[in-house]
Amino acid sequence: MTQDTITVETKDISKSFGKIKALNGVDLEVRRGMVMALLGPNGSGKTTFVRILTTLLKPDRGWAKVAGYDVVHQASAVRQVIGLTGQYAAVDENLTGQENLEMIGQLYHLRRADARRRATELLESFTLNDAANQRVKTYSGGMRRRLDLAASLIARPPILFLDEPTTGLDPRSRLDLWEIIINLTKEGTTIFLTTQYLEEADRLANTIAVLDKGRIIRQGTSQELKACCGGDVLVQVSIADRTQIGQATEALSELGNGKMQVIDELGQISIPIAGGSYLLPEVVRRLDTSGISISDLSLRQPTLDNVFLALTGHSAEEGENEPRETSTTA
Repeated sequence: MTQDTITVETKDISKSFGKIKALNGVDLEVRRGMVMALLGPNGSGKTTFVRILTTLLKPDRGWAKVAGYDVVHQASAVRQVIGLTGQYAAVDENLTGQENLEMIGQLYHLRRADARRRATELLESFTLNDAANQRVKTYSGGMRRRLDLAASLIARPPILFLDEPTTGLDPRSRLDLWEIIINLTKEGTTIFLTTQYLEEADRLANTIAVLDKGRIIRQGTSQELKACCGGDVLVQVSIADRTQIGQATEALSELGNGKMQVIDELGQISIPIAGGSYLLPEVVRRLDTSGISISDLSLRQPTLDNVFLALTGHSAEEGENEPRETSTTA
C-alpha cells in the first residue's frame, strides 16, 4: 500500500484508564475512499480508539496519523479534515434543525449565507427538510441521528468517523442511515465505522478489523473473515435436550474442517465444512447412536457472528464496559 493512499495509519496505539487497558498496541491502516469497520463488543476499545483518532484523547503509547497529520502534534490540522458522529446525537434540542446546522457551519467559519445554504442542502439530502423549522426536541431518535450525521458533514470533510452511529435506532431508521452511508461512499468519502452490529459491518464495509480486549485480532474483507471459520458452509444442529450438549459435542468432535462452535444456552452446535452436504448423514448417525435427539439440522453460509465467536470465544454482545464520554461533532 503506497503512502499517498493511506488516510488513517496507527502504530502501537495503547491507552489505559487506571487498571483497565482499553487499547493494547493497535496497528491499523485505512485506504482513501474505503469503508473500514472496526468490529467489537462493548468494552473492546472501539470508542477509545475513535477518540484518539479524532484528537479527543491522547494515547499513552504509539502514534496515529489522519490524512498525514499526527493526531497529537497536529491536532488542529486533523480537525479540519474530519467529521465525527458519536454514539449519541450531539445537537441542541432547543434549536431547530436548520438553526443547529447553521450554527455549526458558522463554527467552521463559513459565511452566514454559506452556512444557511449548506444547512438547507443537507436537510434536504437527509430528508429532514419538512422538519427544518421544528425544535430538535420534537424529533424522533432516527431523525436526531440523521441530523447529527448531517452536522458532521457541514464542512464537507473527506474523512468521516462514525462511532456506533445506529445504536438505539429501530430497524427502519437503521436501514435509512445505512443508505445514507452507502451514498457517502459513492461520493468518495473515507469512512471509519465502529459497530457491534455484525450485519452492519457485513453490509457497509470494504474491510473489517476485529477488535477484542484492546487488540486487533483479525482483519480482512467480510468473505476473508468468514473463511477463518474453517469452511465455506456450516452444518448447524440444534439438540432437543440442552443437557446433552456436552455429549453431542463429544460425538461430533472429529467432524468438519475447523473449530466447532458451541452455544450451550441454545443447545446449538455449528460445524464448518468445505462445501457440500456430505456431513449431514454422518451427524445424524452419530447423534442417533449416542441416543441424542435433534430438533433442527441445517446447512448455511457462515455469518460474521460465527466469525466473531470463532475468533474470540464469545459473542459480539458480550464485553465489559469501556470508559467513554459523549462525543461531539468535530
